[in-house]
Amino acid sequence: MTKRNLPRADVSVRPGVKSDLPTRVFDRWNPDIRAAAGEDADNTISILDVIGQDFWGEGVTAKRISAALRRIGQQDVVVNINSPGGDYFEGLAIYNALREHPAKVTVKVLGIAASAASVIAMAGDEVQIARAGFMMIHNTWVMSVGDRHALRDVADWLEPFDQAAVDVYSARTGLDAGDLAKMLDRETWISGSTAVEEGFADRLLDSDDVKDGAKNSAVGENLRAERKFDILAAKAGISRSESRELLAALKGGMPGAAPTDTPGAVVTQGIEDLLTKLKSL
Repeated sequence: MTKRNLPRADVSVRPGVKSDLPTRVFDRWNPDIRAAAGEDADNTISILDVIGQDFWGEGVTAKRISAALRRIGQQDVVVNINSPGGDYFEGLAIYNALREHPAKVTVKVLGIAASAASVIAMAGDEVQIARAGFMMIHNTWVMSVGDRHALRDVADWLEPFDQAAVDVYSARTGLDAGDLAKMLDRETWISGSTAVEEGFADRLLDSDDVKDGAKNSAVGENLRAERKFDILAAKAGISRSESRELLAALKGGMPGAAPTDTPGAVVTQGIEDLLTKLKSL
C-alpha cells in the first residue's frame, strides 16, 4: 500500500466548536512508551503527546510536523506514534502533511494511536504496530455551546468529517465503508494483531523496537500521572498555576495520610484521585 492512494482530507474549523476526545482514553495511554532507538535520528518524527496545542501551548501540531518535514527534505521519514489523540482537525492536517511528503513514510505505532492519532497513523507507505499496541477509531468529538438549533447545525456540520475518516480507513484497509462507519459509531479499539489482520497496519513491530522508559519506576509513574493531570486540568478550565499548586501540595505531603515508605506511590495515588474528580466534571 502506498500513501499516494489515500484520499486528501478536507480541513475546516468552525468558531465556537472545539475538537475534543473522551477522557477515558487517558486510562489506556502510557506516555512513557517510546522507541527503543532512533528517536534522535534526523529523519525521525515523534508524536508522543496529545494532538493539537493544549491550554498551555504543549501538544503536537500540524505546524510543528510540517516544519520537521521541511527540515527532513526529500529523505524517507519514520513517524513514531504513542498518542491518545486530541484535536481531530489538527490530526487531519498532520495526516495531509505526511501524505504529501515526497519520500517514503514509515509509521510505527509504539503504544496507542487513538482518535485523531489513528488517522495520522494511516498516512504511511508502511504502518507497523506493537503487538501490545492499539488503535482506536470513533466519530469526531467536539465541545460546543448553543441552543438546540445551533447544536443540531453543528451535528450536521460534523457528519462530513466522520465520512472523511471512513474514507481514509477504507482506502487503507479495503474494509467496507458501512462496516467502518459502525465501528466509529461504537468506538472501536483495535489490537496490534487485529490491526494487521484487518489492514490498518502492515506488520507487527519487533518487541525490541519498543521500550517503557519508566517501567517499575515511581518517578516515571509520577510523571505519567502529572501529564495526564495537566491535560485534564486544562480541559476542566483549571489554570496552570492552580494545577501546579495542587501538585505541589501533594508532593509536599498529604494531610491525614498514613506514614509510608513509598512516597512516590502516595503522590501518584493522590494525582490519580484528582484525575478521577476531573473526569467527573
